[in-house]
Amino acid sequence: MPKSRIRKKSDYTPPTQTATPVKLKSGRGYIAPLMLGLFLVGLVWIVLYYVTSAAYPISALGNWNIVVGFGFIAGGFAVSTQWK
Repeated sequence: MPKSRIRKKSDYTPPTQTATPVKLKSGRGYIAPLMLGLFLVGLVWIVLYYVTSAAYPISALGNWNIVVGFGFIAGGFAVSTQWK
């Protein structure tokens, strides 16, 4: 049986492109400080509630002070989704 001819393939050379610089600035410089601030406010709120035996921050709220503190912390997590 005759041997088939082998085609010679030319090597692939990708087209040359000039490198474009990547812009890293997002313009949201307030996200990280706001996120950390919400975390700290929530933590301080809960710790203050426990240390003062429910007298502070707002005694009329009672145990709902814990929910308010965790609300601040949850707000910090919500803001963290916008951080790049």
